Amino acid sequence: MQYIVVTAVAAIVTFLVVPIVRKVAFRTNQVVQPGGRMAHLKPTPTLGGIGMLVGFGAAMGAGRLLHAFRPVFTDSSEPTGVLLAAIAITAIGVIDDVWNLSAPAKVAGQVLSASLLWIFGVTMFWFKVPFAGIVVLSNSLTPLLTAIWVIAMENAINLIDGLDGLASGIVAIASLAFGLYSLRLEALGQLPSSSIGPLIAFGILGVCVGFLPHNWNPAKIFMGDTGAMLLGLLLAASTSVVGGRTANVSDQTFFFFAPLVIPFVILGVPMADLVFSVLRRTAHRVSFATPDKKHLHHRLMEMGHGPRRAVAILWAWTAILSAFALLPTYVGGLGFELPIAVAAVGVLLYTLFHPDLKGTHSRSGRAMQVIRSRRARSPQ
Repeated sequence: MQYIVVTAVAAIVTFLVVPIVRKVAFRTNQVVQPGGRMAHLKPTPTLGGIGMLVGFGAAMGAGRLLHAFRPVFTDSSEPTGVLLAAIAITAIGVIDDVWNLSAPAKVAGQVLSASLLWIFGVTMFWFKVPFAGIVVLSNSLTPLLTAIWVIAMENAINLIDGLDGLASGIVAIASLAFGLYSLRLEALGQLPSSSIGPLIAFGILGVCVGFLPHNWNPAKIFMGDTGAMLLGLLLAASTSVVGGRTANVSDQTFFFFAPLVIPFVILGVPMADLVFSVLRRTAHRVSFATPDKKHLHHRLMEMGHGPRRAVAILWAWTAILSAFALLPTYVGGLGFELPIAVAAVGVLLYTLFHPDLKGTHSRSGRAMQVIRSRRARSPQ
């Protein structure tokens, strides 16, 4: 129940604050014009990430007031570290959205946010290597891994944020799945009740739910780099303190054996897009910061899917991957694979063949209209 309260507070506050941010963005001319790589058709304000930050801060404040979360906030610097890092990356995002920072400057800001997490102890302590055991991180290695983890998450979410509602929907599904996974570990005694990971995950969920009504196609406001990097930072914080601290679980399921693998499965869509982007730019010998129209959502639109359908397809893949990661922790034994496989095949067939069918129907409809028109003009 306490997590429902936190999620609701984040959603309501975000939903109410974002319109205010939208008005300010219009008055200060922080508007993204259509054209180029942009899929929207009219000028749209950005900086929606500011409202998301306010919503997440409200969720953390609500958590602090709830008795159930007292172990999270008692004698711990982690909540302070998460909030300071969130404020820092939001400020970097605002500067980038307004003045378009260079790639090195943006990475420096991401390193700053990661450093704040590390300074306040929001980092992994060890991680499990499948079939090899536990690797305990040294004090000298932890800052580097924290920075890599945060930068990877922030850029993965930033790259996938290319269509209305895409990033916020994917992150909402992934954070719900990871939050439930964390609670399962906590119920089994493998994660301490003082872990801040589940609280962050459900706070992210609420923020995305509150922002999505304003961001669904046609979007009234964009989250911008401000919101995308904020979501990436929070996901990095949540996953690192759960996957990098879970006790030694002796269970037959792989996802219990290596909890740090869970984020890569649940966030498979943005992670795959990130990997493909790096490989693509490396092959063409261009800067990683060079924009292009070869991301997953661009390819779906090239296949004939509209913006809404492309978003729905990538949401569906995220839900399937989340179910694949989550169900083994709740369902004993085998049997969960079949419905997930059927769903995956269904989404795959819809992705590959639905545009062609739609095109066939469109052409058939136009042909019928031409025939009817000719019949109407021809003498009886």
